[in-house]
Amino acid sequence: MLLSGYGKWNRLNFSAQGMTCDVRRSDSVHEDLTTQSLTFKLISMSSPSELIFFVNGKKVVEKNADPEEVLLSFLRRKAGLTGTKYGCGSGGCGACTVMVSRYSCHQERVVHCTVNACLQQIVTLHGAAVVTVEGIGSTKTKLHPVQERIAKAHGSQCGFCTPGMVMSMYTLLRNKPQPSMDDIREALGGNICRCTGYRPILDGFKTFCESEQTSACCQNGGGGKCCMENGMNSSKNINSEESDISEELFPMDNFLPLDPSQDLIFPPELLIMEKKRSGDALYFQGQRVNLVAPSELSHLMELKAEHPSAPLTGGNTTIGPKMLLKGNLPPLVVYVGRIPELRAVTWGENGLTVGAACSLSTLKEELEKAVVEMEEARTRGYRAMLQTLQCLAGKQIRNMATIGGNLLSANPTYDLGSVSAAVDCTLHIISKDGTRELSLNEKLFTDFGKTALRPNEVLLSINIPYSKPWEFVASYRQAQRREFAFSFVNAGMKVVIREGSDIVESLNIYYGGVGSTLVKPRQTCQQLVGRPWGENLLTEACHFLKEDVDVSSSIHGGRGEYRKSLVFSFFFKFYMQVVLEMRERGVSDVDLPLEYLSALKPFKNEVPQGQQSYQLVSGAQSSADPVGRPSMHQSAFQQATGEAKYYDDLPPVKGELFIFMVTSTRAHAKIINVDLSVALEMPGVVTVVSAGDVPGSNCRLWFNNPEELFASEEVFCVGQIICAVVAESREQARRAAQKVLITYQDLQPVFFTIEDAIKHKSYFEPKREVERGDVDEALKTAEHILEDEIYMGGQEHFYMETQGLIAVPRGENNEMDLFASTQHAAFTQELVGMALGIESNKITCHVKRLGGGFGGKVMKIASLSAITAVAAHKTGRAVRCCLERGDDMLITGGRHPFLGKYKVGYNSVGTIIAADIIYYSNGGCTLDESSFIMDKAILHMDNGYKIPNLRGRGVVCKTYLPSYTAFRGFGGPQGLMVIESVLHEVAVRCGLPPEKVRDINMYREEQSYTHYKQLFCPTNMVRCWNECLERADYEDRLGAIRLFNSSNRWKKRGIAAVPQKFGVGFSKGFYNQGAALVNIFKDGSVLVTHGGTEMGQGINTKAIQIASRVLKVPMSSIFIKETCTGNVPNAAPSAASFGTDSVGMAVKDACEKLMRRLKPLMKENPQNTWKQWVSDAFFQKISLSATGFFMGPATNVDWEKGEGQAYYYFTYGACCSEVEIDCLTGDHKNIRTDIVMDVGKSINPALDIGQVEGGFVQGVGLYTIEELQFSPDGVLMTRGPSQYKVPALCDVPAEFNVHLLTDSENPHAIYLSKGIGEPPVFFGSTLFFAIKAAIAEARKEKGLGDTFPLSSPATAEKIRMACQDQFTEMASSQTNGTATPWCIQV
Repeated sequence: MLLSGYGKWNRLNFSAQGMTCDVRRSDSVHEDLTTQSLTFKLISMSSPSELIFFVNGKKVVEKNADPEEVLLSFLRRKAGLTGTKYGCGSGGCGACTVMVSRYSCHQERVVHCTVNACLQQIVTLHGAAVVTVEGIGSTKTKLHPVQERIAKAHGSQCGFCTPGMVMSMYTLLRNKPQPSMDDIREALGGNICRCTGYRPILDGFKTFCESEQTSACCQNGGGGKCCMENGMNSSKNINSEESDISEELFPMDNFLPLDPSQDLIFPPELLIMEKKRSGDALYFQGQRVNLVAPSELSHLMELKAEHPSAPLTGGNTTIGPKMLLKGNLPPLVVYVGRIPELRAVTWGENGLTVGAACSLSTLKEELEKAVVEMEEARTRGYRAMLQTLQCLAGKQIRNMATIGGNLLSANPTYDLGSVSAAVDCTLHIISKDGTRELSLNEKLFTDFGKTALRPNEVLLSINIPYSKPWEFVASYRQAQRREFAFSFVNAGMKVVIREGSDIVESLNIYYGGVGSTLVKPRQTCQQLVGRPWGENLLTEACHFLKEDVDVSSSIHGGRGEYRKSLVFSFFFKFYMQVVLEMRERGVSDVDLPLEYLSALKPFKNEVPQGQQSYQLVSGAQSSADPVGRPSMHQSAFQQATGEAKYYDDLPPVKGELFIFMVTSTRAHAKIINVDLSVALEMPGVVTVVSAGDVPGSNCRLWFNNPEELFASEEVFCVGQIICAVVAESREQARRAAQKVLITYQDLQPVFFTIEDAIKHKSYFEPKREVERGDVDEALKTAEHILEDEIYMGGQEHFYMETQGLIAVPRGENNEMDLFASTQHAAFTQELVGMALGIESNKITCHVKRLGGGFGGKVMKIASLSAITAVAAHKTGRAVRCCLERGDDMLITGGRHPFLGKYKVGYNSVGTIIAADIIYYSNGGCTLDESSFIMDKAILHMDNGYKIPNLRGRGVVCKTYLPSYTAFRGFGGPQGLMVIESVLHEVAVRCGLPPEKVRDINMYREEQSYTHYKQLFCPTNMVRCWNECLERADYEDRLGAIRLFNSSNRWKKRGIAAVPQKFGVGFSKGFYNQGAALVNIFKDGSVLVTHGGTEMGQGINTKAIQIASRVLKVPMSSIFIKETCTGNVPNAAPSAASFGTDSVGMAVKDACEKLMRRLKPLMKENPQNTWKQWVSDAFFQKISLSATGFFMGPATNVDWEKGEGQAYYYFTYGACCSEVEIDCLTGDHKNIRTDIVMDVGKSINPALDIGQVEGGFVQGVGLYTIEELQFSPDGVLMTRGPSQYKVPALCDVPAEFNVHLLTDSENPHAIYLSKGIGEPPVFFGSTLFFAIKAAIAEARKEKGLGDTFPLSSPATAEKIRMACQDQFTEMASSQTNGTATPWCIQV
């Protein structure tokens, strides 16, 4: 990762995380580099070099390697190793993690490291050995212990992220066979999981820790009591006397031992090759890009002189995304990773000198050694750099990215620049003309992506000096997520104090993220020299900083006022830190209040710990009966080995084509012309399909609401599909799609927000209303009235596997097979048939598994399937569609933003007498499922509270955004959020703890009625609530929090608890049905097929458990192959937490039919085996195939009367969470969460607890992190993991306890169980309300009221700006409000 510019290739410097440099050139050069004669006078090569590397111990020789090809595509398409997954294509998710090993002559050893295969160019792997998940173990040979343990610990749900997790852990063990928990935390920091909540992954991997076999603490790897003993994990065990409660989800006594001698060895051929390496350069020629890899520094200098605009690359973490995602293609790239001088590390009198091509991991390791071995005074600067490096990117990126690339990318949000400048680093520059030194300061960066290096110069190394005795150094950063996220603002600061005094001799302050380049507040630094480091200096510094640092309101990324506040906050922290150290030396008499000191302690990212408990099955239950026992996910071993196949893992079909969508760039416009001429002439392009090519209907019809597949005359949002390019390869289809020229005529009106939709009265029908009691009359007599509102932002599904399918025409009778990633195979089948004008019986949809769904793979995937099928129909060839992450986020929609406006009547003790709530949702440009989602929000508006007079009205707003769609919870999280906000605000105004107000308003009667008159019993909800508060030790902790808040000015804590009543099943009664087909074969094996889809929730595993119980055969004899519309037709979608209920009942029904047929044979020959009974049945012509069907309840709501039986039953639970916020930055830490969940009699406690944890962590994202940003023109700007952050390991509460309610039975569902997939998401709101409570405590310090607006999610920006103080006042913008905002709240 060494490179140069950003956006324009006019300079060749080292730049950002990957080594880039942009070269301006014409499109003709772009398109046909092969016609351009690039003369390399320095390299005597008449033909491209031969690329040699190893994959899983097998030699690979590529004679014509393409510099554009990355390892991921090579592994998946050429090597057939599909275990390595495409998740984002930009190094932001870890799904593509592999291990790369190289022999280091300098270290005289083999070095193993994880890398993101989506960024690793294959041409840079010459002499390297690659190991993928397939190379370490398989179910066919032998599992590796890492694979076995993540599977047995239930650490794999959808399984898409699992191979990446496995490889991160495997690589750690290759380097450190007995790691600490902190080692594991760091190793997994670059891997994202959207399903599990991370806890079970850690549970499996921590069995490798030495501390697990000793008394040392599992948090720190030794040196103290276990956290289970010292009170850190202090969830009260209220069932201590009960013998039927278990906390063991998997046995730990039968794991495969870790045996390093069984690992793949580094190929001896590569060892010899590296030791005998000549000084010859390597040269690789592609169709559009050429790459040269010199081995000698002199060669590089000559290359730079001859090709000064060619970008340098080392880690490819910056130039890679530009080439892959943005199409920025320089004609020549120079790879510098083979030059020893650029990778050298030396220690000298002046400190550490690291070669510019050294990775960030190498830098981090060297600094860590120095901090341990050297005296503290010399390593202050190193400690500051380490603090930054620990949060910078993930492990994989740090292994790839180089220090030179990070610095010379000249991107101010790359954190190393500010701290490196602060400690006075020196750059050693070299060129053919000689060498020179440059000070690393603000003058180095001339503009965004540009530096002061001359075009022919190369950064050789960076010197990082030792600190001197009276130097004080610190670094700061604040990002959307504490780790693995670009910072909003970063800072490096160093002050030199005159020895024995408090006088400032010099001051270095640098900020990144407050301008287009690194900013040094020069006046501040100059004016403070010679002054005493005291309170007057702080006042003056803030005054100068206000003038020095001008954060534009139009700054890239927005958040101008927040960034400016961080400028002051960071300096204030630095001021206090220096005062504290000076007081320790006796040279400062500044009185620093004790309550300020906690502000100096950054939040530590801890490894989550916790307890999970469930009730054991009865002792009378047969040991062979798996129902009620923790059972590993059916496909866990296959997922952990990479053998599990997802749609894009299926091998290519002969003649297969690829399709790429062309989408609208305007929000509301008439399509004037679509010019396909250039696209059709491009290499590999077969055709372009559009509305005119659809032989059947161009509309997706959903409950009489049409939505066009292809926009035909008018577009209604940015991202609407207009046409699609079909080509021989993915790359060719993508390139051609970029050449489709569309002419628009903009139309009015165009608006995007709920507020604007209200102004325009732009609504979808129907509007909903339901009322209990007489709200208007009750409000007139209420003691107090509260009118307020709360806004809740949307959420991106961010399933790890993007949407897509393969459409395969069968060549006769218009038959077509679809291999799709869909939650609703029947609807996909139906829509494809409608688009093709073909009956459904000729369309077969196959679904093996999904890499996550969360409601997002119901509607839009059907449209994508229809479009792809049209292409397959037109060409007569198989067509594969695989959306790239950015297009997936742009096209498919997400969770609806909601605005809840309410008027509430209540009395002084917190009893709510009446509530009138209006819900507005942003539905986007088409209705999709928005009306049903609004229904669910209104039906959940009471949550667990008996409000005698309650009215809810729901309006879906029509805007010019991509249509929003179903998402886990389906309107429940939004509807519940509003009523909980009501309870919270009433409590604040009554001066009562919110939990007390919740308690007194709760349903209590055994026979209670919802506001729509459905009968239910709240007993288990109240039990969950009481048990949760008791297990969480709520009262004692509330007192401790008050004490903490009174003793800390700049850190505050909050705690919140909520109950939940969540309706399970579809309110549209006809969807509450399930079907299954069970076949028994003559060998006794059983094949189960059902209408549900496996997307990680474990529906197949539970179905097998149910079949095992009924048929009395082991689970190993039962198999589920796939979901197929040809086997089980007309199935309902897998949604509404109802999948196991419907499918399980259907499987049970089919199995019971079979057992009734076999019963006479069993009675006649009781001594026979299952196989013998089955064989006898066959010879007696007894059918061994049976269908099962479940006709669910007739749920429905009469909206005219506002009443009905909306749900099959209710799942109950309660959650309590504690947080701590940093009032100066807005950062927060999730300290502890306790959940008690009523799942009835759990069919599989491990899966159910996994669903609770995964749902909760998804809720953590919804309510505190995940933020979709739209431009004022309606363009989604957060279109990948670089901009859109989902919870990572660092966001999981440090203590996370989940308990399943005991002695609970649900007579309405399969084996007395309950659905659990959706309800836990809402529990993330406990963090929101705890944060709000903590903010209120901070505001009290300033004499501000504890009522204030806070919208969801409670991001760092919102937290900081709500904690109003002198610094936010100084940062307040003086603009008149006419400036165009960076983004809008939709």
